[in-house]
Amino acid sequence: MKKPLLVTAAAVALMTSSAGAETLRWGLAGDALTLDPHAQNEGVTIMLQSQMMEPLVSRAPNGELEPTLATEWAIKKADPTVWVFKLREGVKFHDGAAFDSEDVVFSLNRARSQASQMKGLIASIAEVKATGPHEVEIKTKGPNPILPAAMTSIFMLDKTWVEANKATVPQNVAAGEVTFASTNVNGTGPYKLVSREQDNRTVMRRNDDYWGMKTFPVKVTEVVFTPIQNAATRVSALLSGELDFIQDVPVQDIQRVKSNAGLKIETQTENRSVFFGLNVSDKLHGGNINGKNPLADVRVRQAMSMAINRDAIQRVVMRGQSVPAGVIMPTFVRGWSKELNTYPPTDVAKIKAMLADAGYKDGFSIQLDCPNDRYINDEAICQAAVSMLSQVGIKVNLNATSKALFFPQIGKLETDFFMLGWGVPSYDSEYIFNFLYHTKSDAYGSWNSTRYSNPELDSQIKAIAAEVNLEARDAMVKNMWETVKKDAVYIPIHHQMLNWAMKSKYTVTVDPDNQARIKYFSIN
Repeated sequence: MKKPLLVTAAAVALMTSSAGAETLRWGLAGDALTLDPHAQNEGVTIMLQSQMMEPLVSRAPNGELEPTLATEWAIKKADPTVWVFKLREGVKFHDGAAFDSEDVVFSLNRARSQASQMKGLIASIAEVKATGPHEVEIKTKGPNPILPAAMTSIFMLDKTWVEANKATVPQNVAAGEVTFASTNVNGTGPYKLVSREQDNRTVMRRNDDYWGMKTFPVKVTEVVFTPIQNAATRVSALLSGELDFIQDVPVQDIQRVKSNAGLKIETQTENRSVFFGLNVSDKLHGGNINGKNPLADVRVRQAMSMAINRDAIQRVVMRGQSVPAGVIMPTFVRGWSKELNTYPPTDVAKIKAMLADAGYKDGFSIQLDCPNDRYINDEAICQAAVSMLSQVGIKVNLNATSKALFFPQIGKLETDFFMLGWGVPSYDSEYIFNFLYHTKSDAYGSWNSTRYSNPELDSQIKAIAAEVNLEARDAMVKNMWETVKKDAVYIPIHHQMLNWAMKSKYTVTVDPDNQARIKYFSIN
């Protein structure tokens, strides 16, 4: 057994050399919700954590899977339900403790525990066991040909460190819980935590003992991450030289940044769909309208989808920086097709007729809950939707808040009509079905705040996880998408475009997952 090695943030700072310092001052609209890697499945949270902690398998900026804490993996020849992972030797946690199979077993079991918000990614895992100090076997509930792709956001922890600090259970973010693991980090990654002030500033310094120092550039020696919610302030900080790098350039400022000789913008279509979700249960959380929920009627949902003019949002709100969508699946994902991605043109007369047929000739009122610091132009998109729905008689009250308030609202089912964005790190449709369409349970549907429940679809979701014939699996996935598209529990809006702005001296490949990993940054 490894003995605990505890260090403070100040000690970490002292252990890190400052020679040849290259500080990257990084700005973003919002902050990570926690440092506990199994407490919240949210993009910015995972991105900040990924500078300091690592999974067994990662995705490189080009989208390909690459070895990380595992050097190789394969399905066991004698049993198609078992994956064998060979672990990287000689890896150390930031406190100096050795990484081994004991940590992998502990971390995966913690990540798939009931309290974990990452469990839906690895719901197919039945058992994890160490078969040597640097080898683990992962048994799944049925053959799972895409397991490694589903594990790219599952970070490894030091078992001894977690137990010593009484953090074996993942933090409950929604309840406002604070734990040792939510405010401290002991990872294997390229950067060590120096200090953190929630929603204000996080400082990290390069881990000069990082196993990948000869594999990746790792040129940045210090990272200062600062959330700046106000877009104008964030861009001004970049233009004035106070920031070196921002990921979320407002579309109206793209040309302004490009015109600055010391700056540049790199662009990529993001692996993320932005959409609205609808409460389809019998009752509204916000109170009944004449004793019933209009969103429970598929005709109302389809009418609302038709009322959202995606092309107008792309043209006016996004200034061309989006790809209108007819399905909540990014183009990178297995299962996407042009046929599924079609969407109806806005026809006001037809929409009003659909609403009248459903019993809402005079429309109805409802609240739209929306973040104002998470997605590109999120509040502006919601404002546009409010206007579009008003044209067909649906009166919408917009409640736009910071993501720190918004996401707990989603988790507690305290919303009837909401905006959400969804990326797919596995690049496979199963990820979307697991989290967003499956009936909400301990293992599935953790982000399904629509209350949608389709037992037949639930069975199909489990079936595709075990189907090794990819042609047959693709056909099943196609049928599933056709079903949920007809049911219209989500209203697709668009796929985001990424515009990363930075000082010209940096060479960066934009990650379609919008996951900036500083170890890849090169400096001219």
